[in-house]
Amino acid sequence: MKPLSIVVAQSNAKTGESLAKSLYNHFRTVNLVSGVNDLRYAIPKHRADVAVVDLELATVKDVQELSREFPATTIVCTHRLADERMWTQALSAGAADCCYNSDVRAIVLAATQTRPQSHAHAA
Repeated sequence: MKPLSIVVAQSNAKTGESLAKSLYNHFRTVNLVSGVNDLRYAIPKHRADVAVVDLELATVKDVQELSREFPATTIVCTHRLADERMWTQALSAGAADCCYNSDVRAIVLAATQTRPQSHAHAA
């Protein structure tokens, strides 16, 4: 797998720490931030290839802005209750996928693919 740098922003600190710990097994570097503004600073600072963004922390508009500001960074949205509507909104805003924040496998797949493959895990 290509070594990637990833930044994680989750609304729940414990969930963020757990997710970041799991992602260390798959990525070169994993950095945890606490908010959207921190994310805007951390993406260029850490040369992040991927940003994992909790939709309880960021709005769809934030995702849209992040996608525009950082076109070389793959945005993967997460939510504890991800569903079809959320998936559609996230992809429309420029995200690669929208996954449950506990689904590490789906997050890794979304982060390493150039396009979203499916949304079965978010249904």
